[in-house]
Amino acid sequence: MTTVPEQLFLLGNLGTMITYAAITVAIAVPVARAGQLRSNRLAVATALIFLTAAVGHGLHAYLVFTEVSRAWVWALACWNVVTGGAGVYYWTVRRRSRSPAGAIYPDPQRKRFQDEADAHRATLEAVVEHTDEAIIGSDLDGVLTAWNRGAERLFGWTADEVIGVHAQVLTDDAGAVEQRDMMRRIRAGERGVSYETRRFRKDGTPVEASFSVALVKDRFGQPIGFSAVVRDITAIKEAAERRRAIEERTHQAQRMESLGKLAGGVAHDFNNILAIIVNYTDFAAEEAAGNDALAADLKHVRSAADRAINLTRQLLTFTRGDTIQPQDVDLNAGLAEVHAMLGRTIGEHINLIMVPSPAPVMVHADPGRLQQVLLNLAINARDAMPDGGTLVLEANTAALDGGELEMQPPLPAGTYARLLVSDTGEGMTADVAAHIFEPFYTTKPRGQGTGLGLSTVYGIVAEAGGSINVYSEPGVGTTFRIYLPIAVASGTGVPAVLRQDDPPSGDGRTILVVEDEPALARVVTRILAGGGYRVLTATGGPQALTLFHQHGCDLLLTDVIMPEMSGRRLAELVHQAEPGLPVLYMSGYSNGLLGTTHVLDGDIAFIEKPFTAHDLLHKVAEVLPNLIRGYG
Repeated sequence: MTTVPEQLFLLGNLGTMITYAAITVAIAVPVARAGQLRSNRLAVATALIFLTAAVGHGLHAYLVFTEVSRAWVWALACWNVVTGGAGVYYWTVRRRSRSPAGAIYPDPQRKRFQDEADAHRATLEAVVEHTDEAIIGSDLDGVLTAWNRGAERLFGWTADEVIGVHAQVLTDDAGAVEQRDMMRRIRAGERGVSYETRRFRKDGTPVEASFSVALVKDRFGQPIGFSAVVRDITAIKEAAERRRAIEERTHQAQRMESLGKLAGGVAHDFNNILAIIVNYTDFAAEEAAGNDALAADLKHVRSAADRAINLTRQLLTFTRGDTIQPQDVDLNAGLAEVHAMLGRTIGEHINLIMVPSPAPVMVHADPGRLQQVLLNLAINARDAMPDGGTLVLEANTAALDGGELEMQPPLPAGTYARLLVSDTGEGMTADVAAHIFEPFYTTKPRGQGTGLGLSTVYGIVAEAGGSINVYSEPGVGTTFRIYLPIAVASGTGVPAVLRQDDPPSGDGRTILVVEDEPALARVVTRILAGGGYRVLTATGGPQALTLFHQHGCDLLLTDVIMPEMSGRRLAELVHQAEPGLPVLYMSGYSNGLLGTTHVLDGDIAFIEKPFTAHDLLHKVAEVLPNLIRGYG
C-alpha cells in the first residue's frame, strides 16, 4: 500500500510524462509532415530530449507504483544518462545551426533556400530599378503601383509623383480608350499583349512608345494587377519614316526616268509621222485650190497635226530631248512678263497678285521655257478655281540644307533662286500629288487635259538643274515652289544668302509647338530641343490650349491651317490670357498667298515649310524679345 507522498510523486511524474509526450508530438508531427526528419536535425534533437524525459518520468511512476527492487533504480539512472546525452546532442546541433534568437528548430536547408531566394529577389529588384527601359506596374483598375528609374527618365515623373495616380496621366482621351481596351483583353485571358502607341511626358511632349503588357498574379494564382515594359521608339519611327520617304523618292525618280525614256521614244517617232502628215496635207491643200469644201477639210487636218506637234514638243521637253538656249534671266523680269500676259487672259474671277524679289535674282535658263513653267502652273491654278480665287506669283531666294524629302529631284545644300505659284483652289490629296508630274496623268475630265503640263514643268526645271516642290490640301489650295541655281550676272550683286552665324541658345525658354502632322511635329520638337529650348508639343488647337493653361510658354509656334482650329484662332484665344505672348506661324503655303488672302496679317512673324533647322532656330530667336540681343 503506497503512502500519500508516494501517491503525489506518482501523479506528478505521470503528469510530467504526458506533458513531455505532448510536446514531443507537437514538434515531431509538423517536421515529419514537412519532410524534414532527415534535414532538420535541431528539431529532431529537441523532440528526442522531450521523448527521453517523458520516458524517464514514466519509469519513475512505474517504480513507485510497483515497488520494485533497488535494481530498477540503476536502470532509471542509466536512462537519465541517455536523457543527458540527448541534451548534449541538442546543444551541439543548435550551436552549429547558428539560428537567430527566438528560433526553436529552423530547417537549415529551407533557410538556405530562403536566403538564396531573398538574394535573387534583391538582384531582380536592382535590375528592374536600373534598367534603361521603363517598367511600370498598376493594379487591376489602372492605378500605378510600381515605377522604376527608366520610367522616370522616359516620362519625367518621379515615383513619388505617380504612385497612386491612374495611368491615364500618361495619355490623352483617345489613348485612355486604347488603354482600357488593352486591360480588358488581358483580363479576358489574352497573353503577351504588345503594341505601339503615343504617350505624353510630364511637360506635355509626345513620345512614341512600345508597350509589352502582362497580367500579374499572386501566389494563389489570382490576378492582382498589370506589369508593362515600355521602350522609347521615337527615334526608330523617325528613322523608319525617313527611310520610307527616301525609298519613295528613289522609286519616284526611277519611275520618272523610265516614263521619260518611253515618252521620248514615242515623241521622236511621232515627229517623223507628223512630218509626213503635215507635208502631204500642205501638198493636198495646194491641189485643192478652188475646192472650198476640200480646203476646209484639209485645214482641220492641219490644225489637228499642229496640236499633235505641240504635244510632242511637250514630251520632248519633259525628256530633255529638245533644243534649249539657256541665258542669264532675271526672275523678276520673267515674272512681270507672265503677270502682264495672264492679266489679259486669265479672267476677271481670278485675283492675280505678283510679289517680286526685293533684289534682282538671276538664273541661267531658257527664257521661253521659264515662261512656259509659270504659264502651265498658272493655267492649272486657274482650272482649280472655277468659281474664282486668288493666284499669287512670287520670286525670292531660299536656303536648303540638302535633307529635304519633298524635292523632285533632290538638291544639294545651298542657296537657290525660287519661284512660287500659289492658289486658293480645290487642292489635292497626297495620292494625287504623288503622281502629278507623271506624263499623261491628269485629274481633269476626259478631253480637257493631256496630262503633259506638269510633266513638262518637271522636265524644264530638272534640265535647268533645279527642283520642284508641291504643298497642297484639299479644299484649301496649292503652292508650287521652283528652285533654280543662282547665276551671278555682271552688274548685279549676289542675292542674300542665309546667315551663317550660329543661332543663340534657347536657355531653357519654353516653346509651345502646334502641328497636326505628327512626323513634322517630332522634327520641330527635336530641332528646338537641340537648340536649348524646352518644348511642349500639341497636335491641334484644343490640346495646345490645355498645355498652355497647364504649363504656359514663352512663344507659340503654330501651323496656320489645321483641321479643328486655325493657328490664327488659337493665337487669339491664347492672347486673351496673355496678350503679349510672341507668336510664330508656319505653313506649307507661301507668305504671299496667306497675306493676300487675309488668312494672316502682313506684319506677322512667319516661316515657310519646308525650313531647315538653321532657319527655324534663327527665326525663333528673332521673334523671342529676350533673345534678339544675341544678334547685336
